[in-house]
Order: sequence, then C-alpha cells, then structure tokens
Amino acid sequence: MATKFGIDGKLYVCAAGIGSTPTWTEATKVKNLTLNLSVGEADVTTRGGSGWKMTAATLKEASIEFDYHWDPDDEAFGLLRDAFMGRSAIGVAVMDGDVQSGEGLWADCAVTQFNRDENLEEAMIVKVTLKPTESANAPQWKTISGS
Repeated sequence: MATKFGIDGKLYVCAAGIGSTPTWTEATKVKNLTLNLSVGEADVTTRGGSGWKMTAATLKEASIEFDYHWDPDDEAFGLLRDAFMGRSAIGVAVMDGDVQSGEGLWADCAVTQFNRDENLEEAMIVKVTLKPTESANAPQWKTISGS
C-alpha cells in the first residue's frame, strides 16, 4: 500500500445530508484537519478474569476539527457557516482521497464550533468542529472500491 499524505485527504460537505445520493461540495480551503475517532468503555471485569480488569468497547464517537480560510464567497464555507448559524445538520465526508474512490467517515453533523482567528501576519481562518448529530442516517465508515 502506498503512503497517504495529509495533503491528499479531502473534506466534502452536502447541505442535504448523507442520505440517498449526496451532491458533494469539496471544501478546498481546509488547512489542517483532524478526524478524532474513539470508543466508550464499559467495565466487564469478573472473577473469571484471574485478577485482570477487563474492558469492553461500547459506543463510537467522532469529531472533525479543521482550520478553513475565511471566504464568504466559497461554497463550502457558506454551507458550514449556514449550518452553524441555523443549528442545522450538514452532510460530511472525511476521505483519504476522492469521495468516489476513497475511505473515510460519512456522517450528518452539527457544527459545534465556528471560531474566527485574526492573527496579524496570517490569513484569517475559522476553526471548525463537527460532530455527528441526530439524523435518519447513522454515521458510516465508507470504503469505496478503487481506494
């Protein structure tokens, strides 16, 4: 398998969510992105564990954090801003390549943070956090052939 570099990752958004056939808009002005995946834990220790504490994985959790260049004329920026301001869900695909041939998380998300940084010698950016939200479509890990 070839090495994947961060620059090759892609973020896509869809105002209508991930149901049926999403119409994706690539968010091309992402600077840095972190896909956080974790799982809750339940203590399942028993006397049969020979003195070892045992844990079982429970609910999965995800968050997507990234910096985006401030550009109100950018389509993806507008979709993210409007989802935040309207407290509405937005479909998101965080892929290791193209949405048609990559691997990654698809989820309908709430925009939980939309913080603007205005550093003197830097481009103005917005720090965005997305988290899966209530939806008719559960989050899913997509592996699309060709990846």
